[in-house]
Amino acid sequence: MVRKTVEEINAKIKAGKAVVVTAEELIPMVREQGSEETAQNVDVITTGTFGPMCSSGAFINLGHPVPRMRMTKVQLNGVEAYAGVAAVDAYLGATQIPETDPANKNFPGEFNYGGGHVLEDLVAGKEVLLEATSYGTDCYPRKKLEKMIRLEDLPQAFLFNPRNAYQNYNVAVNLSDQTLYTYMGILKPNMGNANFSTAGQLSPLFNDPYYRTIGPGTKIFLGGGVGFVSWHGTQHNPGAPRDENGIPASPAGTLAVIGDLKQMSPRWLRGISYLGYGVSLMVGLGIPIPVLDEDVVKFAAVSDDEIFAPVVDYSESYPQGLGQVLEKVSYAALRSGEITVNGKVVPTAPLSSYYGARQIAAALKEWIRKGEFLLTAPAFNIPCTGGNPDYGNLGFQSGS
Repeated sequence: MVRKTVEEINAKIKAGKAVVVTAEELIPMVREQGSEETAQNVDVITTGTFGPMCSSGAFINLGHPVPRMRMTKVQLNGVEAYAGVAAVDAYLGATQIPETDPANKNFPGEFNYGGGHVLEDLVAGKEVLLEATSYGTDCYPRKKLEKMIRLEDLPQAFLFNPRNAYQNYNVAVNLSDQTLYTYMGILKPNMGNANFSTAGQLSPLFNDPYYRTIGPGTKIFLGGGVGFVSWHGTQHNPGAPRDENGIPASPAGTLAVIGDLKQMSPRWLRGISYLGYGVSLMVGLGIPIPVLDEDVVKFAAVSDDEIFAPVVDYSESYPQGLGQVLEKVSYAALRSGEITVNGKVVPTAPLSSYYGARQIAAALKEWIRKGEFLLTAPAFNIPCTGGNPDYGNLGFQSGS
């Protein structure tokens, strides 16, 4: 039986002797060698995902002007940031849109700019217009500020995303006779298309389905820089029924993550817009999985043809909160370009980038291989209910 600890693996990384493979590379290895032999030979498995993650944003300290100011309303390039945090702290949400945006008029027009685009501009080193107002106080007398800012000149700015890296998600279709404009993209009437948004076999929480090695304190690739898991994410719901590979049948676990915005790259933080819906942020996220034992390898070797996602009608079932599943389809089928739902062949399209996920897993692999990135054990396990009783809420055991 293979047993390793994070400390032992880190020692091998420091010595340049660690064997690192991506989750995609692991699959044929396990098929050829089996889980136990692969676990003996491999030390770290890297994962990746690059897709729209709406529940994202950044805390930004804008710095005190002279005279000082308690900012009560803040706009960055015309996009409002929440200023009810502290004197010159604000939180810019990725999905925030300007007041002049057509989305505020219920008009399915072009959406070109929002919070996600501001974040991309900041990490790209571009100047951003800061407009701030205040009611003025004795200690913060200034009432108005307008200036151009750059990320490098700000005292602090860190990405804090309340909900990223969803563990499985819906495949969206539209059974109505009207075109729908949704956060899952444009859905053609009469089930004319199906959109999905998960990296499948490369996605982090598919490769550690019971969260044995991923939790608060886990060091990750985030937006092109180094970040950490800070908590389980909002809407974290890991109690869905799971198959023998630990894969939930519906949207389940999520992660809250944090990282220094100044380390990040516009390659891996990209503002995007959806016709008729609004804006969001493409986030690049990768998580290393330490090979503690054979079970880690067994679960991480899951392939797209073994991972199934629920097909949900976004014309009625989803808006009503029912989420009724029309069909379950594999990610292999989704990536093939078409699926069959209720006997009808439906073309598919990903909102996330598998190519980007592959690049992230490869970049993280290279960081570790070069000794530039050491692993961290989570401080404790995130909630895991309805799963394998051997792995649920037992506390992280680095050698287990």
